[in-house]
Formats: sequence, C-alpha cells, structure tokens
Amino acid sequence: MELNKRVLGTALEDVATDHLCDNGASIIERNFRCRSGEIDIIARDGKYLCFIEVKYRKSVKYGSPETAVDYSKRKKISKASLVYLKCKNLSENTPIRYDVVAIYGDEGEYKIKWIKDAFEYVY
Repeated sequence: MELNKRVLGTALEDVATDHLCDNGASIIERNFRCRSGEIDIIARDGKYLCFIEVKYRKSVKYGSPETAVDYSKRKKISKASLVYLKCKNLSENTPIRYDVVAIYGDEGEYKIKWIKDAFEYVY
C-alpha cells in the first residue's frame, strides 16, 4: 500500500509539474526535504519563487484537495521555505509565494486547479 501511494504521489506530482509548465512556470526543484518538512515543487512564476504543495482527492465528497493543506502543513512548508532560501543563499527579501495544485478525479480525467497565493507564511 505504501509503495502504491508513493508511485501515485510521484505520478500526480508529474501531472502537477506538467500543468505548471503549461501555464508558464519553470520548475526549479522537486521534493525538497529538510528537518522542517518537505516542499513538493519549487518553481519560478514571473518574479515569484513559488513553494507548491500538491494535493489529490479522488472525489470532493469529503472535501476538496486544497482544504487538506491545514495549518500544520502550511507551517511545515513555511519553515522549509526559509531553510531553502538559506541553503540556496537567496535573500529573505526574495519575492515568494505559497501555492497549491489541487488535483481530483480519476487517471486520464484529472481536474487540476493551480491556486496561486493559497496561503501566507505561518509562524
């Protein structure tokens, strides 16, 4: 089961990456990990360095994918983004944005929504 989730997760991140690129973003890195957490995708969209969480739901019966990015997840992404900036020697004044790519549906019929500025930094 865990392997299947990992394979599905990677496949869905591929779908999200394709969607982002098709809509003008440039992918910089995927699956950045540090003690603070993980960032699924780091991309450039215009002047913004975007830290992007990918969430999937087969249906919206129990809520949309983006609602699964709760306070705890936002906090981990926020902290990991600061670590990323420091690791890459980027200024804390770098224009950043926290986005979510919400995916739902079945393979081949995915609905994809790129939510720009989905949340602000969580302290």
